Amino acid sequence: MIEFVNVYLFWIMIIPFVIFAFLILTTKERLERVFAPEVLNRIMVSDAMPVKFRHLGMLLSIFLMIVALARPVVNEGDKKVDIQGLSVLCALDISGSMRSEDVYPNRLEFAKKKLSELLDEMPTDMVAIEAFAYTPFVVAPFSSDKESLKMMLQGIDDRYISFGSTDFEALANTSAKILEDKKPKILVVFSDGGDKDALKGFEDILKNNGIDLYVVLVGTKTGAPVLDENHKPLKLKDGTIAITQRNDELGKIAQEMNGAYVIASNGKEDMKKLSEVIHSKYKNQIQGEATIKQRVELFYYPLALALLILLISLSSTPKIRREK
Repeated sequence: MIEFVNVYLFWIMIIPFVIFAFLILTTKERLERVFAPEVLNRIMVSDAMPVKFRHLGMLLSIFLMIVALARPVVNEGDKKVDIQGLSVLCALDISGSMRSEDVYPNRLEFAKKKLSELLDEMPTDMVAIEAFAYTPFVVAPFSSDKESLKMMLQGIDDRYISFGSTDFEALANTSAKILEDKKPKILVVFSDGGDKDALKGFEDILKNNGIDLYVVLVGTKTGAPVLDENHKPLKLKDGTIAITQRNDELGKIAQEMNGAYVIASNGKEDMKKLSEVIHSKYKNQIQGEATIKQRVELFYYPLALALLILLISLSSTPKIRREK
């Protein structure tokens, strides 16, 4: 069945075309207004193609171009295709400890760099980004446009850092809602970790919602001072400087859930390895289905015919006149 994809363009352009055709076919040439036909016939070089035929050819050519612009197609129905890309939710820790400078320039910026490198390793996957501390929030919805995701990621700086306690249960609940209709459900957490008390209930919520956990740990075991918004060390009540260290407990939970974790390092090999682990686990799974329309394009037929007629209409073939 033949149909037009851009049928609205046809109706938009056909009205001015009809007006233009009427003016061309009903208006006399300027010379015909001045000279009598017999005089004009003697002073002009005769052409094998009459002017009116030339005009008709050009108008027919324009009409066929409008038809081609309307994009005629043969609709062969809908077809379902498998989606091979994964849907991955990345969670970025913005708790107070992420301002510490035991990695350059600080944990937050280093984690953002690692997340950006992971995006480069997932060119065909759909990725969403959320930030979390006490209350998680969505930074970017699922998208395959990695450059846009990177731009939105760069908008997160230490002004977003919260010194409230990190609520991992809230992170798990929010992630479950975001990944509700995804299959498989993949969560990648970029964090300096958390202790067992902070992680209570986190694992159970992920398991109950069928979410697979992967962790990228930033920071060092040696640790560094916790910095305030003025980048000055925070002090405890006894006057000593507060030190924060990387806690690997979150990575152990990922391993227990048949996921994986990496300790972020300089270079891109760690994110490349993590991407390979994730993709190898789900390589045989269909991620979903998409419906596409099968169409056979026909626009080039009227377009080619229009160009041929236009070429003929613009050509000039002198007619030999024989006088007695």
